[in-house]
Amino acid sequence: MHHDSGHNDSSPDVLVVGAGPVGLTAAAELRRRGVDVRIVDRLKARLPFAKAVGIQPRTLEIWDRMGFVRSALDAAVPMRGQLSYVNGVEQARIDLVLPPEVPYGFAALPQYETERILEEFLGRFGTRIERGTELVSFDQDEDGVTARLVSTAGPEPVEEEVRCRYLVGCDGAHSAVRKGLGLSFEGGAFPDAYMLGDVQVGWDLPAGYGLRAMHRDANGAIDDVLVCIPLPGPGRYRMSMTVPRELSADGAAGRGGDGVVHGLEGGRAPALADIQAVLDRLSPQPVTASHLRWSSIFRISHRLVDRYGEGRVFVAGDAAHIHPPTGAQGMNTGIQDAYNLAWKLALAVEGGAHAGLLASYDAERRPVGEEVVGRTVRHAAAGVQADPEDPATLMLREAQLLVNYRGSPIVGPPDPSTESGPQPGDRAPDCGGLAGDIAAYPLRLYDLLREREHVLVLYGDSGSVRTLHRLAYSAGLLTRGRVEACAVLADDGAAVEGTGLPVYRDVQGEFARQYAVRAPTAFLVRPDGYLSARLTPPAAQPLADVLATVFRT
Repeated sequence: MHHDSGHNDSSPDVLVVGAGPVGLTAAAELRRRGVDVRIVDRLKARLPFAKAVGIQPRTLEIWDRMGFVRSALDAAVPMRGQLSYVNGVEQARIDLVLPPEVPYGFAALPQYETERILEEFLGRFGTRIERGTELVSFDQDEDGVTARLVSTAGPEPVEEEVRCRYLVGCDGAHSAVRKGLGLSFEGGAFPDAYMLGDVQVGWDLPAGYGLRAMHRDANGAIDDVLVCIPLPGPGRYRMSMTVPRELSADGAAGRGGDGVVHGLEGGRAPALADIQAVLDRLSPQPVTASHLRWSSIFRISHRLVDRYGEGRVFVAGDAAHIHPPTGAQGMNTGIQDAYNLAWKLALAVEGGAHAGLLASYDAERRPVGEEVVGRTVRHAAAGVQADPEDPATLMLREAQLLVNYRGSPIVGPPDPSTESGPQPGDRAPDCGGLAGDIAAYPLRLYDLLREREHVLVLYGDSGSVRTLHRLAYSAGLLTRGRVEACAVLADDGAAVEGTGLPVYRDVQGEFARQYAVRAPTAFLVRPDGYLSARLTPPAAQPLADVLATVFRT
């Protein structure tokens, strides 16, 4: 079978099945670390649909660390909030505001643009998507996975056998990888079908605000709904709404005959007139829709696998969890699945991983999938506003900034010296105001973490630098140089010479505030931006204990 250079590889380290945002994230993160990867997709071309459009702040933080966030910021539009109407009466407006230290806000971007940006990033590492290529079956043994692929890209189908060390299924709600592993996918389907349409309207609602317009019947039950999310382009929105009876008659069996009723359906697509009829009923002001780029009927299920992998085969994204699109949680959760898995796989491929490292993928990500499925099912029924949490906490949760891995087998114990600061398992927050000796501009902590693996961030003052350097040296020795270190020092004005450790000054005390530190402390930040350890005072043995859960030390 003919392949481009870089793809004539019948034994890649990792085979990724599915080239949506989740598969592309996995492949890019593996390639960025030098892992040999092939990525295949059943479809012959990228779908030009604006399916998943909400980009959460946490996803933008991930793209920053990966090194391509600017491309996404250039292409996206800000999401500033949501307007709500019930029976034509305006309700309280929701403004999407986050604490000032969070570096990115909420954004909207059509899924095909997200895929284009990720695919271009992956291309920097010489890897392209093998389109029109389907996984037919696979078997695994102790040493690897044998996968059978069929490519329909040429004039006639070509079969190929691929031997890889690991297989990652990012192949959606009807995942062949999930079925091949025999994972259960328990849950249920919602009875209603919905229409999606990508259209332009000329109303004067404030830019960057989504719209949720509902109608309640005489008994107070919601019997009609319209949700609009702004997209790049003048007056352009992705609208979803209840389907009229005549459009929803067919298609309830689910694609692939697997009984999973989720996602876009074939059959008759809604026309502009169908969307206009809903706008006539529910739009807060008279408006005419035009420029219908795409429309579809979609159905929603809520399901979760019983485990995120087995042996050398893993599932991520919709292959592992499906749920209502409320709050734009699905694609973002899937991207974070892939981001959690990829650094662990890369370490395993190069022989540096502790035996239990890959098992931590299920331990860390399945509880997140479970929480997201439960929350979106609740919100689909009652609306995000009905959530009992206080609005600030709810906003952080929807932004996916509160996901944590406390209690994970590869995360250290809590640091008793702080009650308010981030603990092992929590996201490492960003902060500004760090000054280096050479750069004449202030840096953010995320500037120091970008495109790096494990980073040991050592906090102290000029008097504690030697101790901190010794700790950094021992961490490097233990992990064969796989941990980089830098020091953040309280700005006491004393000069620090020749430590061999990059040193930054916490000029505005922002690091000390965000991390709630008063004494010398060591923070081990994982490649996915979560803390594995927080040690006050910084000590070699507890650090070695945490490193030994991740690395073959």
